[in-house]
Amino acid sequence: MLSIDLIDETRVICGLEITSKKRLLEILARLLASAHPRLNAEVVFERLLERERLGSTALGHGIALPHARTKDVTEVIGALVQLQRGIDYDGMNDDEPVDLAFALLAPEEANDQHLRLLAQLAGRFSDPTIRDGLRQAESPAALLQVLNISSSS
Repeated sequence: MLSIDLIDETRVICGLEITSKKRLLEILARLLASAHPRLNAEVVFERLLERERLGSTALGHGIALPHARTKDVTEVIGALVQLQRGIDYDGMNDDEPVDLAFALLAPEEANDQHLRLLAQLAGRFSDPTIRDGLRQAESPAALLQVLNISSSS
């Protein structure tokens, strides 16, 4: 089970219609920045772009896992976007358009925690049942339920 502190329904968008990787990263940055008063969406966007320049964070099977680190947070923050239609994400793993993106923002010093969480998420996204469930979900709560993240309500 993923920590409920990682993400909540306010940082999840279901059925978004966009056409570019850049716009997706902008939206993910805005969602991540909404989690903490010290975060600025433009700065988070730049961090995500810097990481993408090192290599695409597309995992294959229509999934992207953009991530970055910053000194402005002390805990890992997540955001999830489900797209109506897949977009070109410059993925190396396959030619499938990305329609699911889970973004992470971690503290600069959180190397081990960050890597373990990335591996845990990549493992979940490698499961075709989970991918199908995420694509069929019709609400933020349903998306989180598929990932086995319960809300704190």
